[in-house]
Amino acid sequence: MIRAKDFRPMNDSGSTTEDHYFIAIAGNIGVGKTTMTRLISEKLGWEAYYEPVITNPYLDDFYADMSRWSFHLQVYFLSKRFEMQKKIVENNISCIQDRTIYEDAEIFARTLYKNGSMTERDFENYQDLFKNMTYYLQDPDLIVYLRADVNELIERIQQRGRESEKSIPRSYLKQLNDAYDNWIPRARKMTQVLEINTNNCTEKEVEAQAERIIEKIEEFCPPSIFDREK
Repeated sequence: MIRAKDFRPMNDSGSTTEDHYFIAIAGNIGVGKTTMTRLISEKLGWEAYYEPVITNPYLDDFYADMSRWSFHLQVYFLSKRFEMQKKIVENNISCIQDRTIYEDAEIFARTLYKNGSMTERDFENYQDLFKNMTYYLQDPDLIVYLRADVNELIERIQQRGRESEKSIPRSYLKQLNDAYDNWIPRARKMTQVLEINTNNCTEKEVEAQAERIIEKIEEFCPPSIFDREK
């Protein structure tokens, strides 16, 4: 299922220009963001910016003790995502980003605060840092939101076999899904959102979804963007 609301190029008051187009892939842990980012990037020849999961020095400690390491983990992700956002603005070329910087604050930090894994002091400090860092950044022209049920997420997480992720509580994935449900309506007020249900998708179906996303991009992007990338 693909749903789009007000999916069209932005005018001069928005972020889309005749020079480039900025797409972000959003979604929960294990939903398939990196795969979708790679497929769209390869098919369009656009720059891909991947989430720094493997290189995160806090990840293993975080999953072993969320309360102890939640603030450290989120600040690290925010810092690295901010570096990517700066490159996106500076490079001024069409690109795909694996997870938005907004998810760091709206989904993960907020969920950790609500479930008691982040103190109010740390959460408020993090929110201030986030607002100061993101005030001047470019919003995505389109957010592609990949969603899946918790059972599907758990199966995919087990299949990819990252040792640190084996201990992720089911309840945490459910909380994150709920946070996405709450955030997406707010995201639609910021930019265009394309929502995709990825439950029970085979590899071929994921590739087909990537093709449909590209068709939407080609339909609504200014033609000069694709002329420039050829």
